[in-house]
Amino acid sequence: MANLFPEEEAVAAEAEVEESEVRFGRGVRFDYEAGEFVLTPTGRIAEAEGADAWLEWCRKALQTERYRHLVYSRDYGQEFETLIGLGLSRSAVESEILRITTETLMTDPRTEAVGNFSFEWQGEKCVFACEARSVRDETALLQGSVMNGG
Repeated sequence: MANLFPEEEAVAAEAEVEESEVRFGRGVRFDYEAGEFVLTPTGRIAEAEGADAWLEWCRKALQTERYRHLVYSRDYGQEFETLIGLGLSRSAVESEILRITTETLMTDPRTEAVGNFSFEWQGEKCVFACEARSVRDETALLQGSVMNGG
């Protein structure tokens, strides 16, 4: 008798469908240093398409504290703030940054992988960089920082 719940086949078929149907869509551009949207010469908010839209999503997700804003789903954003005041060693903080960043970025189906992390400590502040790769094999360097003191 055939298996009524063929898990392995269903998972493989689902993965194939997901890779071929991932839409990159459009988004808006944001200037994180200025803290405002990028405007076109006509005063409209500049749009991002394809890989640029995915990259804008990645940057925004790493800037947004999870569970802080009701407008976002519970899967959106990062939890770096939970590290403050725990008294973790620098290596433990780096490990948690790696975990949190990877989990944050991998919630988007456009993200294939996250890796190549680097860390630089400036007092109690850990500045990190990582490489994200999309399902279209496009890569981007992302940066962030986390305070270790509380």
